[in-house]
Amino acid sequence: QVQLVESGGGLVQAGGSLRLACAASGGTFSWVMVGWFRQPPGKEREFVAAVSRTGSFTEYTDSVKGRFTISRDNAKNLVYLQMNSLNPEDTAVYYCAVRRDPFIGRPPKAAREYEYWGQGTQVTISS
Repeated sequence: QVQLVESGGGLVQAGGSLRLACAASGGTFSWVMVGWFRQPPGKEREFVAAVSRTGSFTEYTDSVKGRFTISRDNAKNLVYLQMNSLNPEDTAVYYCAVRRDPFIGRPPKAAREYEYWGQGTQVTISS
């Protein structure tokens, strides 16, 4: 069983930055792929970014490429999502999720591929 806790959300003005963190416990962190997803108000949950087990591979949805960076620190069981140049369309609850996988290649983008989920952290961008 893996437990995930997100932090770092908040209210910022458009153009600002936030760094989200996802802390994992209860498993071997280096054996999991990690994804960030978000659910905007009134919309479906959507993929944002993901990182492979070693951090060598990353995936991003098109709307955040060049603005968001996902990274991980396996020694600290942490995954980060650095978010820059935020705009109101980034307003959402952000969730981290993990998938246990012996594969060391690219992480999946589909939410159904991830096994454990955090409770989410609210990110609100004012215009």
